[in-house]
Amino acid sequence: MALRPPFRLKRKPRQPAPPKTRDRVLVTPEGISLPVKVATRGARMGALVIDLLFIGLIMAGVSFALMSLLGGAGVAADRMKDGSLLGKAMMLIFIVWIVFMFLLRNAYFLFFELGARGATPGKRIAGIRIAARDGGRLSAEMVIARNLLRDIELFLPVLLVASAGVESGAAWLAATGWFAIFMLFPFFNRDALRAGDVVAGTWVLERPRHRLQPVLGAAVTAPSEAGETPAPERRRYDFTRAELAVYGEFELQTLERVLRESGDKALDSVYQTIARKIQRQDGWGDERAFLEDYYLQLRARLETGMRMGQRKADKYSDIS
Repeated sequence: MALRPPFRLKRKPRQPAPPKTRDRVLVTPEGISLPVKVATRGARMGALVIDLLFIGLIMAGVSFALMSLLGGAGVAADRMKDGSLLGKAMMLIFIVWIVFMFLLRNAYFLFFELGARGATPGKRIAGIRIAARDGGRLSAEMVIARNLLRDIELFLPVLLVASAGVESGAAWLAATGWFAIFMLFPFFNRDALRAGDVVAGTWVLERPRHRLQPVLGAAVTAPSEAGETPAPERRRYDFTRAELAVYGEFELQTLERVLRESGDKALDSVYQTIARKIQRQDGWGDERAFLEDYYLQLRARLETGMRMGQRKADKYSDIS
């Protein structure tokens, strides 16, 4: 009798690892899904270096001007040591200068990141911006939290070395370990999030390269070409100034993307959201025409406001 070969289990072929991609989907509070792309770690680092360079130049300029008014750094130091009334005044100015330097660094990020672009000059140069991960508005609490964490991530090790002494090996070791932990943090999550982003509920995205295009408006209003069967007349919707004042540029861009790329289900969801917001129900069953007319009139209103120096970034902003 022939011997059978030993029984062997067939190994299941190894599945290839899913491709690493930076594409994500951002769901707005209105239930609209928007494709976005997470910024690269290199772009974020480059933006931070540029911003710190700008901050350093501002600090250097302010410090130079202050020292010039006080007669130079050496004169100011001698006056502060002599205990005179002028020396005490210079000491007070020096303390105010230190506080101003601290506030300047944080105010720089807060001012630009809370703006309509959601980006500092460095981020704008790198083509990235901050966004809330829940799809809502970027709030002041989010921006403050992520920037206060930056002080812990970057500047606390510097203060540790400065307080313990430059020659302290233990301080250098602790500062290096602290710095490495937070600098390597973005490499251990797929969205390249800093610790500040995790706490604040934000992420950094690539800024869309395209601008609003006139093609959609032309497609809505253009007549049919010669030889083609003319499209049947559809109902036109007119909206009041108050109904158009509800939304801003961000919502306009979102609505344009929905009209270009989304299907009927998304259109119905967006229609219900807008109709409920402006208290209109006359577009039921004619959602696309309703949204197209709202898009065209909202865009015209926003462009008119921009020509007059008035800008409404999103639905939370007020036109001055």
